[in-house]
Amino acid sequence: MEQETVEFYTDPENYNYRLKYFFIKSIIMKKIFITFSILLFALSINAQTLPSFVKDSLDNYVNNALTQWRIPGVAVCIVKDGKVVLMKGYGVKEINTNDKVDENTLFMIGSNTKAFTATVLATLAEEKKLSLDDKATKWLPNFKMKDAWVTKEVTVRDLLCHRLGMMTFQGDFMFFDTDLSTDEVLQKFSRLTPVYSFRSTWGYTNTAFLAGGLIAGNAAKSTWQDLVRTKIFQPLGMTRSLALSAEINAATNKASAHSIMNNELIKIPYGQLDNIAPAGSISSSVNDLSKWVMMQLDNGKFEGKTIIPSSAIQQTRTPNSIMGDGRVPFNTGHFSLYGLGWMLQEYGGKKIVSHTGGVNGFVTSVTLIPEEKLGIIVLTNTDANSFYEALKWEIMDAYLNFPYRNYSKLYHDAYERNNKAEEDNIKKKRDSVALHLAVALPLQKFVGEYENDPYGTLKIEQEGDHLKIKFQHHKMTGKLEAISGNRFLCTYSNPIWGIEPTVFTIENNQIKSVTIKVAGFVDYMPYEFKKK
Repeated sequence: MEQETVEFYTDPENYNYRLKYFFIKSIIMKKIFITFSILLFALSINAQTLPSFVKDSLDNYVNNALTQWRIPGVAVCIVKDGKVVLMKGYGVKEINTNDKVDENTLFMIGSNTKAFTATVLATLAEEKKLSLDDKATKWLPNFKMKDAWVTKEVTVRDLLCHRLGMMTFQGDFMFFDTDLSTDEVLQKFSRLTPVYSFRSTWGYTNTAFLAGGLIAGNAAKSTWQDLVRTKIFQPLGMTRSLALSAEINAATNKASAHSIMNNELIKIPYGQLDNIAPAGSISSSVNDLSKWVMMQLDNGKFEGKTIIPSSAIQQTRTPNSIMGDGRVPFNTGHFSLYGLGWMLQEYGGKKIVSHTGGVNGFVTSVTLIPEEKLGIIVLTNTDANSFYEALKWEIMDAYLNFPYRNYSKLYHDAYERNNKAEEDNIKKKRDSVALHLAVALPLQKFVGEYENDPYGTLKIEQEGDHLKIKFQHHKMTGKLEAISGNRFLCTYSNPIWGIEPTVFTIENNQIKSVTIKVAGFVDYMPYEFKKK
């Protein structure tokens, strides 16, 4: 045995073999050691950089919120330094089911669509297919405002930064969930009287983004939805994202829409938003949106490839309108501005680029802190919560080393106070209804057709001891119960439109008009319909 061993080591061929063996083995062991060291280092770095709130408390925080806020499902994603550090679904896609939300579950993202629209237009500007300072009518000849001079002066940029002079949400009552075409929406919008003078005041205007999307399509000889798909969805690999609201009906792995009606959480139909699609029709998941956020945080690049020119990204983040002074409850904030499809503010010395989205049954938020290479996405499938904002602030504070505030509780306490005040107000009106106080005229006198320019018509019919409103362009109806005199309480069949007082104008024992109002979630303006 010893002789064989000696010969093995002294024989030239065996000796060379052994050298090769030990050399290869040492290389393999070194690679294993290096790989293991890198893994430990990565885990160590991740452990060091993941805030304790995210690492230790986030799951409990979200799960508690599902119960406290009565949210069926939430999806959350955090992007940091070019990587997804957390991506998770909580709760269920639909009440009374066990169908869990995951990272690929689709939510309607509402006005977070606007950043996509603005990015497409900024990209077309970089491609010299249009200028953001072109007059809107150059690309969209049928765009009009009520004032002819304003019509002539409105630019593409004006459309994307909410400075047309409209009050926030003005006109949305007429457009959301209607059978109107995009051309009809624009035509009716042109007959609205702005509350403010042109370019004087920031006023959130959804129809302006419809015009912007149509301009993008015309300038590129395409459509808004195809531009979003080809310029953003496809190159980023956002394979599940949908450009149009109608597409979610046939989609798989989708969250249902929910709201609160009579203090009960209920499932509601998806919003019909395609007649103003560029303002709010996209559906997406946290997995898909993580790619959008990573691209945004890398100035237009994703996985080393330029998707959007960095100059276009910066164009969308350049301030154009003043929203407010930016004060926040805690820490410091000094300004609140609007770029193109993004809200801009300073918070704790950092620039925050963000937006929120609210449509039938969904509220969502997307937040970027470019200096920190931090992105936060929160999607929820009920429109009756502020948790989508509370969680955003909690995660931001954790990464910025600010104290824990429990924003969810603070927001919920305020939400409950507002709800209580609203419920008390409605209860008083319902108590008056129950008293059967005298109405100014017999119910039959209120029956008839009423007209509003530019909306169109509504009909009021009598149903037993109450009246019913039917709208020309909405499937929604309203139940009118008499309070007293010329005042009625209107309960809309769609809960997001609310329970609102309705007042009739009466002259010489004749009904002249009815003024209706809907919940502020949809539109703050009252609308007068004159009896035909």
